[in-house]
Amino acid sequence: MARELGFALCGVAPAAASEHCEHVVQWIEAGRHGSMRWLAEHLEQRLDPGTFLPGAQSVICVADHLGPAQGGSAAPAHGAARGRIARYAQVDDYHVVLKRRLHRLADLLREQHPTETFRVCVDTAPVLEREVHQRAGLGWVGKNTMLIHPLRGSHLLLGEIVTTLPLEPDSREPDHCGSCTRCIDACPTQCITPYQLDASRCISYLTIEHRDAIEPSLHSAMGEWLYGCDICQEVCPYNAPARGHVGEMPAQPYGGGRAASLDALAVLGWTEDDRRAAFRRSAMKRAKLHQMKRNALIILGNLLENRTDRAEVLNRIESIAQDPAEDAIVRQTARQVLARLGAGELQAG
Repeated sequence: MARELGFALCGVAPAAASEHCEHVVQWIEAGRHGSMRWLAEHLEQRLDPGTFLPGAQSVICVADHLGPAQGGSAAPAHGAARGRIARYAQVDDYHVVLKRRLHRLADLLREQHPTETFRVCVDTAPVLEREVHQRAGLGWVGKNTMLIHPLRGSHLLLGEIVTTLPLEPDSREPDHCGSCTRCIDACPTQCITPYQLDASRCISYLTIEHRDAIEPSLHSAMGEWLYGCDICQEVCPYNAPARGHVGEMPAQPYGGGRAASLDALAVLGWTEDDRRAAFRRSAMKRAKLHQMKRNALIILGNLLENRTDRAEVLNRIESIAQDPAEDAIVRQTARQVLARLGAGELQAG
């Protein structure tokens, strides 16, 4: 049924408690989840599907495949000031698209098993998705903490159905990372240690989830990333285009033609209506207007030396820093960027 609905992968895991409860609790207590408070909420349910759904016996795991990254992490062309967008956000919002098809699968199962309960989960539910998918044989959790499939890599969109229906679990996929440390070595903010991630330093967290100003010491490491980051996936051998990925996800379910980058200067001029129009049907609507402007300012600071209009851009950033109509975090970021560039002292505004 999952194949008929177009899912690239499907497997079954037992609805058992996490094997890493102590590690997850320690990770939360150490503050490595940053400001993502919901990760600490409903922790009992997150650690045990049987708490999330009383009587749960199985977790049906599905995945869609985006294919390998395009373009690599090369520096932008001379004079460019475009902010890069993570691969998963270059298609229609998977929370909506995948969940719709997953509900269809759950409906089909209810027709066959009317006395059983089926709960659909896509990202927002309290489920340790990658561990559950690993148990379902859909890959292993790599050193960068991403789920990696041996044929399809890690550009996967995940969903689950937690159910009281007893199903035979699939065999686990062994860990194939071996001695490779490419993801660890490539991370600009050094937030990855083997099989652990300090989310509070991750570029994806900083650009998407972190609502406040970003620590200036992390600005340069953010490079040209406007929304999310794919670096630890781009360098992974299992995402190499030469591997000849099998069964790639067709483009139709998620639309196509969304930009892989946005003009950072244009983002600075956005209104709230502009943001909503740009992010219609996109997962990028997760980021608020002030976050996008904040990120765009940091990118402009990082790419300024490549621009022929350096003076004009500096003047634009300075005007934002002093504009009382701008969001306070945007003004603060503009001042931080100017200070880092050595553009002179600005009066606090």
